Amino acid sequence: MTAGYPHLLAPLELGGTRLRNRVVMGSMHTGLEDKARDLPKLAAYFAERAKGGTGLMITGGFAPNKVGRLAPFGSDLTSTRAADAHRVVTDAVHAEGGAIALQILHSGRYGYHPFTVSASNRKAPINPFKPKRLSAAGVEKQIDAFVRCAKLARRAGYDGVEIMGSEGYFINQFLARRTNDRDDAWGGDHKRRMRLPVEIVGRVREAVGDDFLVIYRTSMLELVEDGQTFDEIVELAQAVEGAGASILSAGIGWHEAKIPTIITSVPRAAFAWAAKRLRPHVGIPIVASNRINTPELAERLLAEGVCDLVSMARPLLADPQFVAKAQRGAAAEINTCIACNQACLDHAFANKPVSCLVNPRAARETLDAYTPKPIATRKRVAVVGAGPAGLAAATTLADRGHGVELFEAADVIGGQFNLAKRIPGKQDFADTIRYFERQLERLGVTVHLSTPVTAARLIEAGFDEVVLATGVNPREIALPATGAPTVLSYVDVLANGRAVGDRVAIVGAGGIGFDVAQFLTEPAPVEAPDADANPELGADWLAEWGVTEAADAPGGLAAPAPQSSKRQVYLLQRKQTRVGAGLGKTSGWAHRLTLKRRGVEMIPSVTYNKVDDEGLHLTVGDEPRVLDVDTVVICAGQEPRRDLHDELVASGIPTHLIGGADVAAELDAKRAIDQATRLAVGL
Repeated sequence: MTAGYPHLLAPLELGGTRLRNRVVMGSMHTGLEDKARDLPKLAAYFAERAKGGTGLMITGGFAPNKVGRLAPFGSDLTSTRAADAHRVVTDAVHAEGGAIALQILHSGRYGYHPFTVSASNRKAPINPFKPKRLSAAGVEKQIDAFVRCAKLARRAGYDGVEIMGSEGYFINQFLARRTNDRDDAWGGDHKRRMRLPVEIVGRVREAVGDDFLVIYRTSMLELVEDGQTFDEIVELAQAVEGAGASILSAGIGWHEAKIPTIITSVPRAAFAWAAKRLRPHVGIPIVASNRINTPELAERLLAEGVCDLVSMARPLLADPQFVAKAQRGAAAEINTCIACNQACLDHAFANKPVSCLVNPRAARETLDAYTPKPIATRKRVAVVGAGPAGLAAATTLADRGHGVELFEAADVIGGQFNLAKRIPGKQDFADTIRYFERQLERLGVTVHLSTPVTAARLIEAGFDEVVLATGVNPREIALPATGAPTVLSYVDVLANGRAVGDRVAIVGAGGIGFDVAQFLTEPAPVEAPDADANPELGADWLAEWGVTEAADAPGGLAAPAPQSSKRQVYLLQRKQTRVGAGLGKTSGWAHRLTLKRRGVEMIPSVTYNKVDDEGLHLTVGDEPRVLDVDTVVICAGQEPRRDLHDELVASGIPTHLIGGADVAAELDAKRAIDQATRLAVGL
């Protein structure tokens, strides 16, 4: 059963633990870790992925003590009672043949509470709380807490622990000069700065014995000023191995770094080289991570000796059956992670429960609203519109056993995702279309393409239910236009290939406006992603963001070499707030910075007056201004398309509006797929 992916599906023996394959579900906080009452939900979440074949899973971070918590009431593991409660999680995973490790995460100065502690009292730029500088005795107390937590994890039935030493958390704060200004046994030169993780790993190993996994998540590339050099990373890795670590897992970047590491625009496997260059220096398995989302790419990394295991957190959020599908030769059926962050990391950093845009069942496995049940009566259901909402509804309904016909006016499925996949950095959206296309075929949905459907046809056909996923129309604005500049909609630009000049004003700076600006300033054409992509192909992107492989570069930083654009682009909005303030929490800053580096001028507080031979006439605040442009692109939102609704309702056919046809709000695919799934589960 490993013929297609012999390296990915090969087992690995590690002391007393046998991993059935090389797939690791990396740590990701779901929000289910923070309350004991949610542990059964966490158990169901991990059990579903263990059932899907995942070799090893790492929990979200659990603090070893109260000062190490991420938030005042955040997750920790500090008592035997709590450890015994975790048995529901570990038993569920083991029943499905999987292995699971608990991540021990001490937040240090990243803790969002006033009791934080760290190597020094330097406040993090992303946190309002200033940490307390630990005394030498205080450092020892933190080490003791790590050891106690590891012993409790063993009591709880975990197969091991992952000690979080990267991403700028507590241990990382001791390692880097930027956060450690001590001059005692725990600071100064690198040997003293790295003493903390070495002591933690050594004492944990002594406490838990040899037949327990001790994974150390090491910062292989810090991406911050005054971070570790590669030589220091090697020195630490060898010392941690000597102290008893079983596995070294790749951590990339700090949370305060100004370089994106996991968003859609990051090329696939862009940071795999960091694992590859460390691997020859140690004798224990290395885990590569970040933007590895297909079995083909994971297999290639393993086959070429880049790493020994592959970490895929969000891809297993998107599809818990990832491994099982690869194993049976059905990779085309994998619901690929598109790295949008909208329902996972954006939720996590806003203290909201995590899920997944393309798989809204994720982390909701115990909720009836996301659990399809066998149908009592088979219905004939018409779904109108094959965008993300219509596709989610049609496939979920068919999977439950209903007879489904899907009508689409265009000659392809995908709806607005066909626009999204043309945006630089969003090519992975094509994989969602591919996934749904395979699901429609597998489930026997009758698909009518190039078929604008009427209410009369649906009524005459005698459907039992109709789901309207007819999407949106671009909103028009009252903008008197005469003279030279061409006024286009974003659909004209992205779908219809209309010519755009070298001086462009974009009216509307929401997500679509930013996408169009990215599209128009990209120096090279966008191509669909290659599932077997060469891991070295991210070189241009790394140079653009200022990432270097030079061994002596602290933090792996170099001067950025941003791509230039031949166009002068203005990004305009009516709101007085900062342009792009409504973009995703974990990705918006990178989109703003990219466009700024390409010379895009972002202007808020705009009133649009007219277009004539002079260009676009505006009022910015109270000041009149004329932009000398040759093209104006309207990205001013959308209006729902509901033209079939009233006639269908009047006929008595149960009719349901979903997605943009229900609420047209910046093409919110997260809401659309979620709404469609819940409707189809209950119909």
